[in-house]
Amino acid sequence: MDMFESNSSGLESPVTHLKDITPDDGCDLDFASRAITVATEGFVKLTTIGGTTGRIFMVPGVPFPIRARRIWATGTTAEQIVVLA
Repeated sequence: MDMFESNSSGLESPVTHLKDITPDDGCDLDFASRAITVATEGFVKLTTIGGTTGRIFMVPGVPFPIRARRIWATGTTAEQIVVLA
């Protein structure tokens, strides 16, 4: 039973979707992220929902709050990336 199903979810709310992703230079994510996390440290190249593309250095176990629409293969060295939404 979800006691909060009648409440609307905002950006400050806990995530409700997780998806393991494979970085791809040609395809956007199925849904925009609220945060991303990785299992191995390294860079993640991404494009935000605002259209900015860049690389972020990430460490395992620390979700990075960012609204991303694409995770690029080229320029990404971190592994086991999970998108949280």
